[in-house]
Amino acid sequence: MAAVLARGLVRGALRPAQPQRCLSAPSRRDGEVGKAQQAAAAGEEAEGQPTIFSKIINRTIPATILYEDDKCLVFRDVAPQAPVHFLVIPKRPIPRISRVGPQDTELLGHLMVVAARTAQAEGLADGYRLVINDGKHGAQSVYHLHLHVLGGRQMGWPPG
Repeated sequence: MAAVLARGLVRGALRPAQPQRCLSAPSRRDGEVGKAQQAAAAGEEAEGQPTIFSKIINRTIPATILYEDDKCLVFRDVAPQAPVHFLVIPKRPIPRISRVGPQDTELLGHLMVVAARTAQAEGLADGYRLVINDGKHGAQSVYHLHLHVLGGRQMGWPPG
């Protein structure tokens, strides 16, 4: 019984585990973390606001486009963090991954498939990393859902 209680089982229900904190150096105010904090403070998460990605979709800002269909657009990141770094974005603006619902299931699966096929076309046979940043603490600096695909080198762990 003591082992069951130690694992958090009380009267047949699981007690939520206390979150573990990873102590690390304070975040810098520059780079993507700084941009994410500025975007959150400026209220850029508000839906309906045009983003740099919506401007890439409507071609008012240029980008190196790798793939496009009726649901998504794939283009190279302008500040690559790996030898191969591209973004997969839905054409329908979704501000954050934490804001998706059941109606987005098909679109999210499509984005993942397109990411995998584009990674293959980009020669990432040895693997790659897929990253979705969410909110200020996740270092999301553009509030239009986007998948980062990074590859072409050995990735480190832990990532952040």
